[in-house]
Amino acid sequence: MDWTLALAALGIGVVVGLTGMGGGALMTPVLVLFFGVPPLTAVSSDLVASAVMKPVGSFVHFRNGTVRMDLVRWLCLGSVPAAFAGVLLARALGSGSGVNDLVQKALGIALVVAAAGLFARAYLRLAERARHRDASRAADPAGPPDVVVRPWPTVVIGAVGGLVVGMTSVGSGSLIIIALMLVYPTLRASELVGTDLVQAVPLVAAAALGHVFFGDLRLSVTGALLVGSIPGAFIGAQLSSRLPGALVRRALAFVLLASALKLLGATTAATGIVLGAVVLLAGPVWMVLRRAHGFPAWPARERVPVP
Repeated sequence: MDWTLALAALGIGVVVGLTGMGGGALMTPVLVLFFGVPPLTAVSSDLVASAVMKPVGSFVHFRNGTVRMDLVRWLCLGSVPAAFAGVLLARALGSGSGVNDLVQKALGIALVVAAAGLFARAYLRLAERARHRDASRAADPAGPPDVVVRPWPTVVIGAVGGLVVGMTSVGSGSLIIIALMLVYPTLRASELVGTDLVQAVPLVAAAALGHVFFGDLRLSVTGALLVGSIPGAFIGAQLSSRLPGALVRRALAFVLLASALKLLGATTAATGIVLGAVVLLAGPVWMVLRRAHGFPAWPARERVPVP
């Protein structure tokens, strides 16, 4: 077993437990960029490891009642067959360097979406805090607005997300949750996360099964990922109440974007320019968004509870 890889998986597991995101989005590019694992092998091994870990977090959300099973059913109707089809599509495109190059490019695009997903999640939390603050100032007898299920858009979300996950292992915690935010803007943040996590269990299982049969699974890589990431996720969950998760998520988005650019073949100079522009623009944009929701541009350790 590669203990260096297990140690890297431990660190990634801590990030996942601390922030709730970044598993496939961080693990797969680390395997490709730092350990020289072929992209298809990295996707296969990461998905099988994720299939073992996903049910743990799902149980917590089931227990807390933050899962919309009506949405989960429609999402899985699209995502489960699409995830398996994504594996077949990657394999049908060929073997060797050709398919690995394609998977690497698809992974880079998926990482851009994952980085955007972290920003979108932060905005979602900001909007939810604003709604909670307004509701506490003037109690609304009508309660939270009803969420009307839209079956076919939900199936399409699942299908697109499943296809991306099947090919890249990225998307179950970023692409799908962004789409759900757009289609169901009144869904509570906790329900968004819980619903996305539960639907990801059969989605990732289908993708993992496809990669077991048709991908390029290496048990030595998968074993090292499990040995490191399972205790790492537990440690991260314990630290989540003590460390500023928002700061870690911002750093994670920055790392994901840098990884995406390198996977897409950007030069070091181009990568530096893009990352520098993001650093310069992210702060002012976030301050404008805070002001738009009635918060001060710069947070002063305010703590507004989110239900």
